[in-house]
Amino acid sequence: MTIEEQIGAKVRDLRNQNGLTQEELADRTELTKGFISQLERGLTAPSVSTLLDIVECLGTNLSDFFHEKDDLQIVYQKEDYFEKEDEDGNSIKWLIATAQSRSLEPILVQLQPGQSMPEDKPHEGEEFGYVLDGEIFLHYGKEKYTVRKGDSFIFPADRKHKISSACKKVSSILWISTPPSF
Repeated sequence: MTIEEQIGAKVRDLRNQNGLTQEELADRTELTKGFISQLERGLTAPSVSTLLDIVECLGTNLSDFFHEKDDLQIVYQKEDYFEKEDEDGNSIKWLIATAQSRSLEPILVQLQPGQSMPEDKPHEGEEFGYVLDGEIFLHYGKEKYTVRKGDSFIFPADRKHKISSACKKVSSILWISTPPSF
């Protein structure tokens, strides 16, 4: 669909929502019914000032007229997740496939006994974690913290950081970064 057709369709939809005929819209904008008809069929393009007059008569503004509605996904199911497993059996599961369009990135980490995740370099934002099962060490700068099942942590990501296993079973961690880093 061309831009002219898109504009025409939006004008037609707004006109219909307002219960106006093409002739009534033409009268209110001091345009001809023929011009409105051609506009709605995508056969002509209005000037910016003409389009401004039309959208104002239809009860909106140019910003709202051109704003695309987001098809924002709210619920994500297991088949939407993306999972990566390393050679040691550790896995990272991205729980929100479109996290780059959000202000945070939730992941589920499965950490095998005796293993650690790669060290993350300092970056902007914050990191939050909640240990769902097992026990881990949180390495934050030169500090090392023990975090057990049911414990959580949060820190500014301005230092090197990583997690490593602190027990003899698989540890599961819900990890949320803000903003997402790619």
